[in-house]
Amino acid sequence: MLKLLVIEDHALVREGLLQTVCELEPDTQAIGASEAGTALSLLEANNDVDLILLDLMLPHLNGMALLTVLRKRFPDVPVVILSAMEDNETVRRAIGRGASGFVPKSSTSAALLSALRQVLAGEIYLPPQYQEGVPGRRRRGLAERFGLTKSQMSVLELMVEGKTNRQIAELLGLTEGTVKIHVSAIFKVLNVTNRPQALLAVGKLQLRG
Repeated sequence: MLKLLVIEDHALVREGLLQTVCELEPDTQAIGASEAGTALSLLEANNDVDLILLDLMLPHLNGMALLTVLRKRFPDVPVVILSAMEDNETVRRAIGRGASGFVPKSSTSAALLSALRQVLAGEIYLPPQYQEGVPGRRRRGLAERFGLTKSQMSVLELMVEGKTNRQIAELLGLTEGTVKIHVSAIFKVLNVTNRPQALLAVGKLQLRG
């Protein structure tokens, strides 16, 4: 049985989404939350949630900030962003912070269900118009090319955003020592000796969105 958590503050939209996601499988169970606090409480009480569908425009704690919290506290549960904000920068930030998919609110129900199925199958979903512009879509190829682990790729993407080792540690829920180990490994595979050289190398590889 699939269990999904829908985090959306507008009641009518949330109710519609809860009905839609139940079409994934005959026995799909969907629960809803209108804001971050309720969502986190539900996740604590339901340790069998398979996927989170998250709106970005939430009261109190916005969706992008909540995404960071979710990646730290519930790293094994994929998060798909559903948002009316569809610009490249928003999509890039969401994927860079660990979202497994981004679905514009202008999408059809069929497109949403298709995206959720892809994410549940272990893929990263982006609409076709964003697939060339967001670094998360290229991370798999870059990781395979240099033999980087998933954790090293996450560190590298945050380095590209200008985050310090301490900030990276906080965002990824790691110790600063672990981040330093990942950074050293990244320097080695990129054949550089410092962060500016690494960022220059990454820029040449067009990791930036």
